[in-house]
Amino acid sequence: MADPSIRVLLADDHTIVRQGLKLILSGNPDLQVVGEAANGVEAVALAQKLKPDIVLLDVAMPELNGIEATRKMVADNPRARVLVLSMHKEAVYVREILRAGARGYILKDAVDTELVNAVRSVARGDGYISPAVSGALLKDYRQNVTDPLDLLSKREREVLQLIAEGRTNKEIATQLNLSVYTVDSHRGKVMEKLNLHSTGELVRFAMKHGLVD
Repeated sequence: MADPSIRVLLADDHTIVRQGLKLILSGNPDLQVVGEAANGVEAVALAQKLKPDIVLLDVAMPELNGIEATRKMVADNPRARVLVLSMHKEAVYVREILRAGARGYILKDAVDTELVNAVRSVARGDGYISPAVSGALLKDYRQNVTDPLDLLSKREREVLQLIAEGRTNKEIATQLNLSVYTVDSHRGKVMEKLNLHSTGELVRFAMKHGLVD
């Protein structure tokens, strides 16, 4: 039988928490716990020694907290993939740990399936943010972003401009080679991100920001 594809290092100062996490992860044939650390210093040393695919790291640890431990791991190995465990839902915690180089943030009260999905997602190279904190993170970003257009993806900006030019969803779909359903989804996301509630408001926003005359 081939070795499990995702090697995980657990870092939490509570033995019972590590045992619980190990039990959850080991129940999946594609996940293998290769090491355990009880503090931040130990976590950094083991990450350097074992080179795991994922470090599942508690943000609040003795000797070296999760944020500083993440910084050191990423400095030692830019390919390091750190998934942080936290009990905090506030955006400030998420922002700091992501700035330190973590690839994901999951709450300690998450269900087993969410934890497994988060580990797999980060191992694939994707990011993962617990749904319970993503709303707070988006709100925080909205409050701190200097240009509202920065909230939109490239495709969402294209859709916004074409809406403001008076194109229908069908015309936009044809021009951008998308389905009408996808265009409608982009329109909804643009309105949600910019807190706009009608096509008229979208047009006024686009004019104000120089997207259309």
